[in-house]
Amino acid sequence: MKLAILGTGFIVKEGALPALKNVPEIEVAAIFALPRSKETAEALAAKNEIPAVYTDYDELLANPEIDFVYIGLVNSVHYEYTKRALLAGKNVIVEKPFASTAAEVAELRDLALSKNLYVFEAVTLRYLPNFAAIREALPKLGKIRAVVANYSQYSSRYDKYLAGEVLPVFDPQRSGGALYDINIYNLNFIIGLFGAPAEVQYTANIGFNGVDISGLVTMKYDGFFATALGAKDSESPSFVSIQGEKGYVKVLGAPNELTAFEMHLRNSGEITKYELNKYSHRMVHEFKEFERIYREKNFNEMRDWLDVSLAVLQTAEKARKQAGIVFACD
Repeated sequence: MKLAILGTGFIVKEGALPALKNVPEIEVAAIFALPRSKETAEALAAKNEIPAVYTDYDELLANPEIDFVYIGLVNSVHYEYTKRALLAGKNVIVEKPFASTAAEVAELRDLALSKNLYVFEAVTLRYLPNFAAIREALPKLGKIRAVVANYSQYSSRYDKYLAGEVLPVFDPQRSGGALYDINIYNLNFIIGLFGAPAEVQYTANIGFNGVDISGLVTMKYDGFFATALGAKDSESPSFVSIQGEKGYVKVLGAPNELTAFEMHLRNSGEITKYELNKYSHRMVHEFKEFERIYREKNFNEMRDWLDVSLAVLQTAEKARKQAGIVFACD
């Protein structure tokens, strides 16, 4: 499986490239950057022994040796770059969030399915063994009554935002904000387990440029509610709690890493701790799963995850618009 990396930012430098060193089944064949970032791309290529550097996306897509592109670019261009790759016959791994609107996700999903191409959203928690174990443990909890997720982390870019410098993560014109960044993990966790909610509400702290710097999504399900708090303007211990009539599960730490969780059963008093992830870098599992699904030609598994991606964006878009947050694509 030969992969081209798109982007030179943090998620590429500290995320994808270090993780891929632990995935020998995937060969990084090229890296793409805009002309202004060519030198950065060349430095990354030299450091990581990547044989080719592109600044022309069409030229990259014309290379028949490349099977997949990994899109680690700003949120607002995920749709455009994914669509161009699919139209060129390339498979795609796109960083979260998949796109800016549910309609964009639905279009890309249908395009991939119609062309028998693979497209994956890179949401780390979905592919972790600990997440699979939580899914298997849910029946032991009895009837679910509440789910509470909190992923709050003071952003390294927030001080610049307070000083008036708006970087993409805090720019609604680039599909930024807490909901589409940090809180998207909470939504993936909840919807990945329980499906789309019946009702959605979003209460957000709105910054000077109309972006949500933190916010709480409340979701109504049959018999229980779920809340998803995502903050980039403040911090607290992160966790997820799933409460059932027979016990509860508590994720210890941030949901995007999901390094461990505990299951507490009420009647027996039993407490079991699970630490099933095999790799210290949170992105290794997802790349290995992408390669496995592609190698096994497991189109149905890929399609199932696309359905989750669509449900997440439908929920996020409803929440965003309810809070009056406007993107450039609206």
